[in-house]
Amino acid sequence: MASLVKLSLIQSGVRRYDAVGWKASFAEQKSFSDSLPNSLKLNCKLNISSSCSKTRCLGVGIPRCTTEVVNDRIVEDEKGQEGGRVLRVGLICGGPSAERGISLNSARSVLDHIQGEDLHVSCYYIDYELNAYAISSAQVYSNTPADFDFKLESLAQGFSSLSEFAEHLAASVDIVFPVIHGRFGEDGGIQELLEKYNIPFVGTGSRECRQAFDKYHASLELSKQGFITVPSFLVQGSKIDESELSKWFARNQLDPISGKVVVKPAVAGSSIGVIVAYGVTDSLKKANDIILEGIDNKVLVEIFLEGGSEFTAIVFDVGSGFDCHPVVLLPTEVELQFHGNVDIREKDAIFNYRRKYLPTQQVAYHTPPRFPIDVIRKIREGASLLFQRLHLRDFARIDGWFLPPSTNAFSSSDGKFGRTDFGTIVFTDINLISGMEQTSFLFQQASKVGFSHSNILRSIIHRACLRFPNLALNNNISDHLPRRSKSLQLTETFSKREGTRKVFVIFGGDTSERQVSLMSGTNVWLSLQAFDDLDVIPCLLAPSNGNSSDASSRAVWSLPYSLVLRHTTEEVLDACIEAIEPARAALTSHLRNQVTNDLMKGLKKHSWFKGFDIADEIPTRFSLEEWIKLVKEVQATVFIAVHGGMGEDGTLQSLLEAEGVPYTGPGVAASRTCMDKVATSLALRNLADLGVLTINKEVCKKEDLLTVPAPGIWNILTSNLQCETLCVKPARDGCSTGVARLCCVEDLAVYVKALGDCHLRIPPNSLSKAHGMIEMPSPPPELLIFEPFIETDEIVFSSKSISENAHRLMWKGHSRWVEITVGVIGKCGSMHSLSPSVTIKETGDILSLEEKFQGGTGINLTPPPTSIVSNEALQKCKQHVELIANTLQLEGFSRIDAFLNVDNGEVLVIEVNTVPGMTPSTVLIHQALAEQPPMYPHRFFRTLLDLASERSK
Repeated sequence: MASLVKLSLIQSGVRRYDAVGWKASFAEQKSFSDSLPNSLKLNCKLNISSSCSKTRCLGVGIPRCTTEVVNDRIVEDEKGQEGGRVLRVGLICGGPSAERGISLNSARSVLDHIQGEDLHVSCYYIDYELNAYAISSAQVYSNTPADFDFKLESLAQGFSSLSEFAEHLAASVDIVFPVIHGRFGEDGGIQELLEKYNIPFVGTGSRECRQAFDKYHASLELSKQGFITVPSFLVQGSKIDESELSKWFARNQLDPISGKVVVKPAVAGSSIGVIVAYGVTDSLKKANDIILEGIDNKVLVEIFLEGGSEFTAIVFDVGSGFDCHPVVLLPTEVELQFHGNVDIREKDAIFNYRRKYLPTQQVAYHTPPRFPIDVIRKIREGASLLFQRLHLRDFARIDGWFLPPSTNAFSSSDGKFGRTDFGTIVFTDINLISGMEQTSFLFQQASKVGFSHSNILRSIIHRACLRFPNLALNNNISDHLPRRSKSLQLTETFSKREGTRKVFVIFGGDTSERQVSLMSGTNVWLSLQAFDDLDVIPCLLAPSNGNSSDASSRAVWSLPYSLVLRHTTEEVLDACIEAIEPARAALTSHLRNQVTNDLMKGLKKHSWFKGFDIADEIPTRFSLEEWIKLVKEVQATVFIAVHGGMGEDGTLQSLLEAEGVPYTGPGVAASRTCMDKVATSLALRNLADLGVLTINKEVCKKEDLLTVPAPGIWNILTSNLQCETLCVKPARDGCSTGVARLCCVEDLAVYVKALGDCHLRIPPNSLSKAHGMIEMPSPPPELLIFEPFIETDEIVFSSKSISENAHRLMWKGHSRWVEITVGVIGKCGSMHSLSPSVTIKETGDILSLEEKFQGGTGINLTPPPTSIVSNEALQKCKQHVELIANTLQLEGFSRIDAFLNVDNGEVLVIEVNTVPGMTPSTVLIHQALAEQPPMYPHRFFRTLLDLASERSK
């Protein structure tokens, strides 16, 4: 095995190599500054100096240049800032399951929140075929493993076998934190490998993982341990016995033709392959489909639980060594919601992969649940008991149902755990490596009882170290009291804090992209908390609800930590109102105190635990006018993360400018122009000779589309635009909703009907050409744009070995056009183009909302492979992009979507987004990381903030 170079002594101007690549030294940061246009040089210098403050224990532990040099002294790699030993953590993600994209999201979040001066993280990736690689932390910020799978051999250190990988881990890390979801991560696979080589790791052991992960065996064990379980039937391999399943239906009083059941893999994650079926025949067909698709060869058929409420609970072990002391945090109720007109498929919905990982109004979370207090106590008691009896370790997530007394599926379960006066509690799924995305259940529930992201993750690692004597002796990371997270309650106290810059991150709003805005704002808020010289306050711009045309009277809520970590803006707003309702607030406070008391019984015995760092605070409501005056009073900068509507059309910018408040992104005029797609094209129409082209457009009123027969509209549009296929999109909304390819008049009719009926989405494959889910704007837009649909060359990514050259890209290149998206950054008149990304659509012809913003889906090639775009064409493209940005008078940052001619670098503009997505998986992050040296997310967002502050001077 080729050894990885690791230098133990670091000095200024020398790169540090480790298992994940290198971190920029001061000299390299300066080199990066010198490579930027003049507009960014001062800003980059400010970034370098601001990052040199002492790393705070609270919150976002991120890679910092200061971990290498302290007061110009050489610092040994194995020493932390206080002279203690640096804990070396190996973070392993990926795996063979369909949840490997979510695994990458979890790894990204863990990396953001644990790495610091006292804890060094090395990142590793297991691919679809169980090949292991040491990857750079930059690759962890990719949107999906497919972004880099095809180039792993050139970018990463590969291992010839899992044995060689384990030997490397044994020599290079102190403890492993596996974040592989599903197979090889939760089924005992990675744990067995680590146990064989005596490598310490976080989480449950291999034997216990195998039992708990197999839903059928886990159900049998739970029943044996005295818990009520859901009646189920096992379909295994080719042994499909219809008569036996019919008998099972009869025993459980289910109609053999229409009885409703849930069909799901026995040994996959809790989200993949789970589907509703009706009757014996349909159940067997869907079970067979799961087997044939290779998801699993064992499938469970379970009774569909109706009339109850689903819940999930995080369990954290605060014991010592092998003594288990599990404490269940505040459980979360999962409420499926249905809005507008939905068909039977929606009414039979379950909490599936899409609902779990993409913020939409299809689901709402309530922490704590809206259950009787005795039921919540019983859930916590049962989950703790289950954790102990199944011999789980460190932490886990346990899912279940609370069912009304009328449910008769458990008539034979008298005497078992789960019976209450109010109904029945049933535990259904055990998640041994719970999802750890920024707003996951782990962080929602932990923040409710006083843990920040960093504090709960580091506490879990601490707990795991206690099982290993050599680590327990040196278990002194985070030995400072965490600094409490701040929310804005008392302006007098807030304004008196000296030596810090105030930053208000605002997100939310009215538009169909408000959920993406919540994701963006949350990510910016968490990233900027990395800087000790900033006080960062998250704020929700509440929807107007059509009650007022005066923008300044809109409500803005300043949010405490835990209320930001919600699924939707509606959920955040409901939580704000709930938090100030006396009875509910008193109940939540009572339950929080119960949990914190339970936690402290164990944590007080550990010297490494220095306290909770999230206070029990309430939100504060302002009018937008009051909020802007407060921002001005405390001399703050506003980071705008409101997508579409008043956040992107110049309205919010105009209100801030009127009070002299600095803000991120372009100014009023540029925002207004770019929000209007027609105005954008008109502003760029004279650049054709310079390599910048625009697309012809026709604008239609919604009322005309609803009243004029579809054939007449279709004929007019295709004639005027001289095309056979159309692309439709809202005229003044964001870039992600209501966009569809229309191939015929019937497609137009389907789309118009969805508008007229106010549908929130068009189901997959409702149009003549295959497509994914189309999220629709709500309310429907008054104006829509129709354009010729631009045919681009299909790029196919193969993730499985089909030849000696595995993980390869296939591109025929007939039309010579590809779709790109590219960020621009800088000051007005001298904008700098980042490296473009080639976007690859996985389903249909239009990028879906998931592919743009949901981590773990969508593929972006950054920078474009030279096999597709030559270096010469790429440089011309960047010049054209900078011309577009400067012509539109953009400043700060924006994102330009376009088609690129791969031969001559010509750019055909689609649209310009002045408040682009800033989610953890956004393509702008990939592009910033492609700069030399890489700009990590916290640095990227700090750069945008500094540009806003510089502009105001």
